[in-house]
Amino acid sequence: MNIGNLEVKAGEKQSGFIKVDGCGYEMPVTVICAGEGKTALITAGVHNAEYVGIQAAIELAREITPEQIEGTVIIVPLVNVSGFVRRTASMVYEDGKNLNREFPGAVNGTVADQICHTVVSKLFSKADFYVDLHSGDCYEDLRSYAYYVGPAEAGVREKSFQMARRVKAGCLVESQCTTGGAYNYASTIGIPSILIERGGRGLWSREEVDQDKEDVKRILAFLGILKDYVEEPEPVKETLLFQDAVYENAPETGCWYPAFKPGDFFKKDDVLGSVRDYFGNTLHVCRAKDDGMILYQVASLNVLKDGPMVAYGIQPKKVADE
Repeated sequence: MNIGNLEVKAGEKQSGFIKVDGCGYEMPVTVICAGEGKTALITAGVHNAEYVGIQAAIELAREITPEQIEGTVIIVPLVNVSGFVRRTASMVYEDGKNLNREFPGAVNGTVADQICHTVVSKLFSKADFYVDLHSGDCYEDLRSYAYYVGPAEAGVREKSFQMARRVKAGCLVESQCTTGGAYNYASTIGIPSILIERGGRGLWSREEVDQDKEDVKRILAFLGILKDYVEEPEPVKETLLFQDAVYENAPETGCWYPAFKPGDFFKKDDVLGSVRDYFGNTLHVCRAKDDGMILYQVASLNVLKDGPMVAYGIQPKKVADE
């Protein structure tokens, strides 16, 4: 397995850096190679202030050995190094872009474009399966869940769906978006991919990190890559599945007053929250477009015009264990 300047032979594990084409940044990577077989890619830190996944990836890279797997596992614990070292709110420092809106990127674009291009050209090109670890942003509160892409080719969609069912969050979202995001784009080029959401508010805990790690191990065992796994990689029973999600941005800058908490259910036309000015006057009332459940929302008092406010899953149904 050759990635960047790393040449990893069967039975080896190596850690190093991948150069980002165009800007000179480097991303940390660990490659665990057991020889012939499928390759799983695990990334975290696409949003650099989402710490649960970053810490989980760091620990997985240290703990998984070539003897425990068949094939190869590639782990990148921090994609947005630029934002992490400057503690930005998950945006790339140089251009203010959200990496998870810019895939597949471009080598002649801005820094965010170049990072995305490097992930596609140097990592997606090696991957048979992909897991991307996320949390709520530093100003967001979140209910744990996993995404997979619904409009992907049938075989990719089904494999992604079954990967997502190994996430012990009890909640899945079938995204209808096929552009911009890392796992979205990967799904459109034939790589079964999911995104796991857990944690938020710029915090991380031992419990959340361990849950992320177990989810990844369960997925790798299901894919036939991880051999040394004590539990059966069975799907989660009675998982709640949302057919799509609605993302509401704030129409005005002001103070945000949510009416529900992540995980709460509501009915169509219910008030989800309001934006008020600095005198307490209402600027905007956010009403639900459909029955659903809050996935995540801004936890800070302030919201910014055209910035995130609340996201919710709609059209829920139960997925029984098959």
